[in-house]
Amino acid sequence: MHVITIPLPALGNRCHLVHDGASALVVDPPRDLRPVERAAEQAGVDIRVVADTHVHNDYVSGALGLARRHGADYLLSADEAVDFERVGVRDGDRVAVGRMSLEVLATPGHTRHHQSFLVSGATGASGSPTAGAVFSGGSLLHGTVGRTDLVDPRLATDLARAQWRSARRLAALDPDTLLHPTHGFGSFCAGRPAEAGDGDVTLASQLTTNPVLTTAEEAFVSDLVAGFGPVPRHYAHMAPLNRAGAGRSAGRAARPVTAAQVSDAVLAGAWVVDLRGRDRFAEGHLTGSVSVEQGPQLATYVGWLVPWGDDIVLLTDDPTRLGEAVSDLAAIGIEGVGTHVLDGSEAMGARYRRTDWAGYRTAPAGVRRVVVDVRQRDEWQSGHLPGALHLPVQDVERAAHRLPAGELWVHCRSGYRAGIAASLLHRTGRSVVHVDDGWERVEELAIPTVAGLAA
Repeated sequence: MHVITIPLPALGNRCHLVHDGASALVVDPPRDLRPVERAAEQAGVDIRVVADTHVHNDYVSGALGLARRHGADYLLSADEAVDFERVGVRDGDRVAVGRMSLEVLATPGHTRHHQSFLVSGATGASGSPTAGAVFSGGSLLHGTVGRTDLVDPRLATDLARAQWRSARRLAALDPDTLLHPTHGFGSFCAGRPAEAGDGDVTLASQLTTNPVLTTAEEAFVSDLVAGFGPVPRHYAHMAPLNRAGAGRSAGRAARPVTAAQVSDAVLAGAWVVDLRGRDRFAEGHLTGSVSVEQGPQLATYVGWLVPWGDDIVLLTDDPTRLGEAVSDLAAIGIEGVGTHVLDGSEAMGARYRRTDWAGYRTAPAGVRRVVVDVRQRDEWQSGHLPGALHLPVQDVERAAHRLPAGELWVHCRSGYRAGIAASLLHRTGRSVVHVDDGWERVEELAIPTVAGLAA
């Protein structure tokens, strides 16, 4: 049995292709099927079975489309209500995938009908089963578990208890079993920041390090539920899309727009999103546009900030990367966006200053400086600048009018989120300075910080 892990950095997840040299199983595939099919082709295997551990809350599943393209069975909990045909499976069911055996394990917690899949092969003359691998989706993760408040916040505590029991069930398997979760690599579906989990991670490695396996049930449940962070706004739309089978297709194609249409979009209040580097944006951009630098976090923050269904136009000066951006957005159900390639003829008259932490420390004292920290609550509580105002990036658009007068110095942990926030604040007419530097530099430069509750 061979496991090929396919990183999905734009989603903060991983997909897994498991094969015996001829037949393959795919667990939790994304809407963009290209990396999965490329992995299968390179391995020289046929995709025979596709499985989702749960109805996903953070992205559009590609399982239905992949199964139909390859004539494969699509496994999903029989208790899930969906608008398409699939092979409904329940706890204890066994499915043959070539020479491999898949056993369905009910592991509720992340969702009510969540399942994990224990896959083993046969080896040696006796054909005795190997320890195999468990594909745990949003149940037991590397160093944590999946959060339990996404289905319905009112169920968070009950599902957290189920999550504790499910994790213990998985931990009772052969300690040499490899642990392959879907979430925990940047997805907000993780209950806590997860370990990187590179290389072979076994259940044995989790027994003494994962809090769900070292903490009594009620203490664990209380701590887990109390620590949940914010939920990206687009998550509310993912489960309905997945229940409707939206992932059966790649989504509506992008539509090129002209420079005049970009101007019209700005005037109409559409979201004109500039994908260029945040440094280039600060140097000059179209008035009314917003900076969301293209990279692994693009879809998360566009999905979080832009009201669902609003018109979006993407701007770039690198047409070779437009397809990547469009695909990343389609992965969370944002389709048919407008696209425009900047050719240098556009009036890029809007700009603001950028600096680093050294520039912050040496700034003239005469300026009325309002420091705006756009990190999340847990980051703020671990340490922040004295007198800074806490305004998480996802709340900037809504609460910008409450910020006091003065020049807004905006920062985060690395500069990425601060670039988004600075552009949003600048769009409202405020004078801003983007502190584009790593938070670790604050300690290196001996800039004072304090810890405490979020404002």
